Amino acid sequence: MKILNYTLISLLTLSLVGCKKDGKTNGSGNDSLTAKKDSVIIPEVHQEYYGIYTGDFAGMEKMIDESDGSEYEGSVYKRISLKINRITKDSVYGQSIVNGNQRPIRGIFNESSKSFVLDEPGNDKTDGRFEVKLNGDSLTGKWNAFNKTAVKSPLKTLKLTKKEFVYNPNFMLDPDSNLVDWTNPKDFVEKYTDSEGKTESYTTSKNRVASDAVFKLNASKQKLNEKEIKNLRKLDLEIIKNSVFARHGYSFKKETYRNFFEQTDWYIPVSGNVDNELSPMEKENVALLNRFIKYAEDKYDSFGR
Repeated sequence: MKILNYTLISLLTLSLVGCKKDGKTNGSGNDSLTAKKDSVIIPEVHQEYYGIYTGDFAGMEKMIDESDGSEYEGSVYKRISLKINRITKDSVYGQSIVNGNQRPIRGIFNESSKSFVLDEPGNDKTDGRFEVKLNGDSLTGKWNAFNKTAVKSPLKTLKLTKKEFVYNPNFMLDPDSNLVDWTNPKDFVEKYTDSEGKTESYTTSKNRVASDAVFKLNASKQKLNEKEIKNLRKLDLEIIKNSVFARHGYSFKKETYRNFFEQTDWYIPVSGNVDNELSPMEKENVALLNRFIKYAEDKYDSFGR
């Protein structure tokens, strides 16, 4: 009985060794073929077109007239960045960045017309197709939403310029920047007393407004302390804090912050997450500002538009 067992074991061992030599066990032959295929490098072309193209993303949206509640078509402008990362003979790879939403794009490049057709994935309601043409360092064209009913403005035009993103801790808001937060008006009840002593109440809409502190405090260059920021307005603190993220190319989801930084020439949205790019001092300053933002109050004023 023992002799029979040894014979069977020997035969099985010889069989396995033979199979390995033939390359037919557990897909080893296929693995080597796959490795060869994966090692093929697809050549890249037109690397001179790689980079960030940023500018206006404009469309028409239905708006409501506050005076009478009627609807009308109004123009809406946003800033968008298209990043071209890789071009091959058959494909183009990149990203679209707008409103804090970063989406991969893939498509084709027509060499004769110097034009791109680039599609976002299509699994988000805001995805669509870019059809843009190169002219020097400019990209112009249009974007069409895949789902026409899911977005307010399903057709937008693009006018972009190629820019090199550079982090610079010295970047600040321009001194002539508009410091009013137009996106979050708040209603206040106020009283009016006429010449006869009769008092009436009325409702007025006011907007938050920042102070010139946003031009003086730079959380990317100086270690902030409590004394410097304890009496600042909430909007001041928010702008000083988010200036740090803007310098690193963060694409803001909040319209309030986009409106402030899009007034500058240096702001280029390139990423939906820049947390790992912040310096240790910037991180400490952001943490300090967050503590004070939580309890700070705002200054509201009335403004005509």
